[in-house]
Amino acid sequence: MHISIYFLIALSLYLLFKVVVNFLFDYRAARRAQSLGCHPPPVFPGEDIIGISNARRFLQADRDKRFLDMLRERFHSTSAKEGRSVTTVGYKLMGSKSFITIEPRNLQALLATQFKDFALGDVRARDLKPLLGNGIFAADGVQWEHSRSLLRPQFVRGQISDLDLTERHVQNFMLAITFRRDGWSSSFDIMPLFLRLTIDSATEFLFGESVNSQLAALPGYERFAARSSALNENRFTSAFDTAQVYLAKSGRLGPLYWMAHNKEFRDSCRACHDFVDHFVKRALEAKSRVQFSRPSDPTHEKRPQKERYIFSHALAQQTDDPIEMRDHLMNILLAGRDTTASMLTWMFLLFAQYNGIYVRLRRVILEHFGTYERPRNLSFAGLKDCSYLQWTLNETLRLYPSVPFNSRRCIKDTTLPLGGGSDGLSPVFVRRGEEVNYSVHLMHRRKDIWGPDADDFRPDRWQNRKPIHAFEYLPFNAGPRICLGQQFALTEAGYVVVRLVQRFEAVQAQEGVGMPARGEPVSHALTLINFPAHGVTVRVREATEGRF
Repeated sequence: MHISIYFLIALSLYLLFKVVVNFLFDYRAARRAQSLGCHPPPVFPGEDIIGISNARRFLQADRDKRFLDMLRERFHSTSAKEGRSVTTVGYKLMGSKSFITIEPRNLQALLATQFKDFALGDVRARDLKPLLGNGIFAADGVQWEHSRSLLRPQFVRGQISDLDLTERHVQNFMLAITFRRDGWSSSFDIMPLFLRLTIDSATEFLFGESVNSQLAALPGYERFAARSSALNENRFTSAFDTAQVYLAKSGRLGPLYWMAHNKEFRDSCRACHDFVDHFVKRALEAKSRVQFSRPSDPTHEKRPQKERYIFSHALAQQTDDPIEMRDHLMNILLAGRDTTASMLTWMFLLFAQYNGIYVRLRRVILEHFGTYERPRNLSFAGLKDCSYLQWTLNETLRLYPSVPFNSRRCIKDTTLPLGGGSDGLSPVFVRRGEEVNYSVHLMHRRKDIWGPDADDFRPDRWQNRKPIHAFEYLPFNAGPRICLGQQFALTEAGYVVVRLVQRFEAVQAQEGVGMPARGEPVSHALTLINFPAHGVTVRVREATEGRF
């Protein structure tokens, strides 16, 4: 009890200190902003001076799985208050001043033209470090430049278009679905199957061997060899998911992120590290064997060999620091599993809601790529050349980008181009240390950019589309930190979609089991990546060969 009292006293003193310091800095910043012609943006209505109400609102929305909807409602209420469309707001969170923007020109400044004015920031780095270490998603400055230069060569086209690898895991995916005599499957949640498919393909790409979680989930499946607890795929995936849930909570707490770093979070991070460390050790051992064998093999350089590409082994050629390797692999594993699984899951939710689009896509796929049993033209180039498939991928990522909410920390006094003043056309002054959040999810649904049907799934909108602004569509970020694995994710997702659409003649929603009907609100399980909170429960009909 005494500890609780001391904690409350300490918290109160901290918040009072923040208010006083912010007042003094606000005065100095106001004079500087005035000299630059800046004006403040609107603030969320009903905000208290410290921002405790915002913290409560954010955390409650997170618990209710409607954080993105809450943000959209806050923008709408602010717009109603201001009598105009508001795309940038200021707000307080536990005594700290921050901004949220959904304005393309501000994102261009944040991510590209004023890139050096912003960073991920120390708070975010300390928050992510227990799971992701000093990897590319948590690093800034020289560390980030080093990470990017180390990883960039691993994403050349020859590495990202290994479709045979993806095909193996598509076949395992199919084993998880049973069809009745009438051709229909029973209802099932397709999201776990996509998560298993992507973790299986990601681990094979990264480590040279798959964890085969899809097979392990089948009734009666026995592993070909006993695994230690550290290598148990179920333990790893559970720990990986748990760690991300806590990181989502800590991210909502801003500078008080550490309050979410409890024992369960730390144990989950340790389990993830144990899993990856095993493969790091094997990659370094493989490197040592190659180096040891070369002197005794004078014909080594003369024998042409085309070895299977293994990401961790290639990375070991660049560094022999096991912690650095683990950090990089943890970051790429997060991207390789979750972003692609998110895209595929949301796409099948949309297919279940928009049957007409699924029927049209299936017709196009059968014409371009043949049937499931007799596929053709299934290559990197073939996938890129199928326009309607690419439009469908784009439209899915427009409505449901894998990372719908992100942020940057200002590292020097600077400005955002738009959002200030009564008309929203003046620049906004951003003080060193302040955070600028941005939501591509909300930006992708702006009706003034995408039209009155911005909330609808309509792949045809991409036909001959001329952007209003170059930064209006950012599913993979932009600027120097644009996603290195963008083409890898699109290629893998495109291939999986083709193979599943070839096999499934129809996809039918199982409404009432976490599956919203078209137009109804969708719950979001928003951790580092965005997923439907209640999965995607569907049933599918097996195709009769060649039938549309």
